[in-house]
Amino acid sequence: MKKNIFFGILVIFCAFLSCRTDEDELQRIDQILNIYMKNKAGRDLFHNKKDLTYFTYSFNDVNGVADLAPVNSTLRATADSTLFIEYIAGAKRVGVDSLDPNNKIYRSDITVSLIKRLNNTILDTIQEDLRIEYRMTPSVFEVSKVYYNDTLQFTKQEGAPNVVTIVK
Repeated sequence: MKKNIFFGILVIFCAFLSCRTDEDELQRIDQILNIYMKNKAGRDLFHNKKDLTYFTYSFNDVNGVADLAPVNSTLRATADSTLFIEYIAGAKRVGVDSLDPNNKIYRSDITVSLIKRLNNTILDTIQEDLRIEYRMTPSVFEVSKVYYNDTLQFTKQEGAPNVVTIVK
């Protein structure tokens, strides 16, 4: 009998919890960033079948706990075999502006190393700067701006994907 009362109270409690309304909104997270690199003629610089390409790249977190703080990213391809870097997260985010608790700004600073090759011979290693700014409100955490070598390359447009094309 005691077991039945216990289970009856448990069922009523679960029903009560499932019927409550949650007044808090869920925060939408939009932080996937796709980075394309092309030359001035529009050719994909990551594709290894081209004569001159940035065949290898790496990301290093400038604000990381050590001098060498690799950041994860993935080289992906579109349906037409154009390669791009997909960056989701991994670099430390530093607060830039947090005076307004309903609109906070964070940023990640990343050193991008590009190994330039010609016919599988390394010509040069180039180090460049990538800065990603994020905006956080009660309803959204999103990439808001992207700078490459201190040049603004991307500003978030509502509903649009986070796609950056860097022309080298």
